[in-house]
Amino acid sequence: MKTRSEALTALRRTLSEAGFETAALDARLLLLTALGISATELITRPDIPLSPDQAEILAAFTRRRLNHEPVARIVGTREFWGLPFRLSPETLVPRPDTETLVETALDLIPNRQAPLSIVDFGTGSGCILVALLHELPNATGLGIDLSFGALVTARANAIDNRVGSRSHFALSRWADAVSGPFDLIVSNPPYIASGVIPTLDEEVREHDPRLALNGGPDGLEPYRILLREAGRLLAPGGLLAVEIGYNQSENLVSLARTYGLEILRIAHDLSGNPRCITMKRS
Repeated sequence: MKTRSEALTALRRTLSEAGFETAALDARLLLLTALGISATELITRPDIPLSPDQAEILAAFTRRRLNHEPVARIVGTREFWGLPFRLSPETLVPRPDTETLVETALDLIPNRQAPLSIVDFGTGSGCILVALLHELPNATGLGIDLSFGALVTARANAIDNRVGSRSHFALSRWADAVSGPFDLIVSNPPYIASGVIPTLDEEVREHDPRLALNGGPDGLEPYRILLREAGRLLAPGGLLAVEIGYNQSENLVSLARTYGLEILRIAHDLSGNPRCITMKRS
């Protein structure tokens, strides 16, 4: 039976030969999860042989990765805003680019100690709402999703990250079952045009929930709904912050004008692409 060190080397080689650019990191995360050990334990005790059960779990993980299933889905968790988040088949894997939305919203809030009310449409794993509540100690939040499975996951993440007492989650098609007012509306809605989805990377196309990707024929349908509803849902002085696709900023600026909203900021992600637009009622 291979030792921990030998298993790591073999898995790294297998993934590298299969063309995975992140083979070293993937191998390490898969091994640690399969064995149920910490990185420190791997470093300090590399020569312990794998048990038959551990070897079987690692082999199953390897098969899933070779089938291009994202590592985060295999291990079942992903870090976002420095916090751990559980995943489920009904949720997207939180991405670093989405932290742009959290950062921008926080930057535009004048008083982080205020008792703010927040609603997060399409909450998914709850990563945006939970991250905001983690930084806003007196805020309360409502997470909305059309998937019951996603809401169960989001609720668990809120509890895990100690904001469960300040958050609620509800099933609704966008704002159909929601009434305001809210000081902050946030959303990372589906924004991929329907016809583009078959061309996406396999890891996204085959493993992300279609409900969380499909933004309609032009990718803008959820924004039309959110911007239209913002007028009745925003409190005076309230903010609406949405994540956007890299090529959607001009369309969102135009839609904002249509629905009587003023653009406050267009924030860019780590790659320099427009990623978040923040608005308020004109």
